[in-house]
Amino acid sequence: MRFRFTIEKKMYVFVTAMVLIAAFGVAALSYFITADQLERFDKRITLDSAKNYASLTDVEYLKRLKEVVLSDEYGQLREQAEAEDDEERVIAYLKEKGLWEQYEAERAKLRSYVKNISDIKYLYIVVWGDSDSRYNMYLLDADDVPVYETGLYEEREKEFLGVDARQEIEPTISNGDWGWLCSAYAPVYDSTGELICTVGCDLNMEDVISNRNTLFLYLIITAVILTGVILAVAVVFVHKTIVRPITRLTEGMKRFDPDEGMDHEKAGVITVDVKSNDEIRDIYEETRSMQIRIIDHINSITQMRREKERVEDVVRSKEEEIGAISQKAYRDSLTGVGNKTAYTEKMKALDAGIGMGETEFAIVMLDINNLKTVNDTYGHTAGDLYIKGCCRIFCEVFKHSPVYRIGGDEFAAVLTGGDFRERSAKLEELTRRFAEAEGNTGVDRWFRFSASAGIAEFTPEDKDSEAVFKRADQLMYENKQRHKKGR
Repeated sequence: MRFRFTIEKKMYVFVTAMVLIAAFGVAALSYFITADQLERFDKRITLDSAKNYASLTDVEYLKRLKEVVLSDEYGQLREQAEAEDDEERVIAYLKEKGLWEQYEAERAKLRSYVKNISDIKYLYIVVWGDSDSRYNMYLLDADDVPVYETGLYEEREKEFLGVDARQEIEPTISNGDWGWLCSAYAPVYDSTGELICTVGCDLNMEDVISNRNTLFLYLIITAVILTGVILAVAVVFVHKTIVRPITRLTEGMKRFDPDEGMDHEKAGVITVDVKSNDEIRDIYEETRSMQIRIIDHINSITQMRREKERVEDVVRSKEEEIGAISQKAYRDSLTGVGNKTAYTEKMKALDAGIGMGETEFAIVMLDINNLKTVNDTYGHTAGDLYIKGCCRIFCEVFKHSPVYRIGGDEFAAVLTGGDFRERSAKLEELTRRFAEAEGNTGVDRWFRFSASAGIAEFTPEDKDSEAVFKRADQLMYENKQRHKKGR
């Protein structure tokens, strides 16, 4: 059974969908606008913090520290210190190079900056590799980490792969091994404009993300409440102004069942109290008026039909008598196809059509072979069976065209339409079927049907259908002679 989706269901679905889309669309838009503003604010704070601290660094010291840390000697020492968890080795080396006191001062300054700005989670100084590098090297870190981590290479976060530190790096917000962070980087250049290192600042975003999720939850709850209220009002309004009146109209129209002799009330002409003055009322009034007209019309034509039937009863009896006589006059009594009289009328109709430009037709002439032999040898009863068998094959091949018996053993078919367009193939089929029937030695002689045929189509040179008939008859005669010689 096909599912019925009523107007009532469509209206409720539509109203519900529109309210939901509007409510949740506004909630989503508010959320994304607010979240975007918060992200922009946090990114700006993070980047400003990184830039501010970059301006406070001792560039010349960082440059000397970077040169020492990048040396092979320091690299071997750092790896040994890390393996033994002994930072004193690195401290002694930095003291030897005259870098330790400034190292402590720079690290204390990093920690002081983080302490004064509570939202900063990590503050550090790194040496970036080129854009193809997957690693960065730490110089200084505000966290209380072993000194031997200075010079440690750490894998870049995936969002910074392929980044060139010589250009401004867009702050990013990510959720990684250290939780939700907003990360920004500020380059540190020396007096010649060479990039020495980069100050990295990570802002703690855990509270921000939590607050953002809380905001999203509040927006969803508000949207659900508003949706419920608006939806309830909308459903009541739609039901009262549209669904209920249409339902009453539908029920009233279903009761309408007119028949002959019924008055308006008995036929169930719609009667509904429609109070609204809108299109629904227009539909009701027009429907009622139409039903009344239908009842009046049925009663009117019923009266006329009954009068007509009385006249037709008298005429029908006369027509039946005339029709029986007419049918006999145009039908061949033996084969049931049209007779010579019917063929003559058909020729007149063809000539009339030629006069009006209808020139697409052909005539097929058929002459039964060996009929005299069958009659003389087996009798006229067998001969009649032979004639009817040949006629049947002729009719089956040209089943969409009228066939006429115009002589004792001669037949004609007038081809139009599909039979005319396929006339060559049809004639080949006719020849084949007669050849197969004549060659079937397993049946009585009067069932070995044989006939010769000729076909001619109308051409612009023909004045009438008689000219086409003569050409077809001539071609039939020539085929018949070839059949006699081939025996």
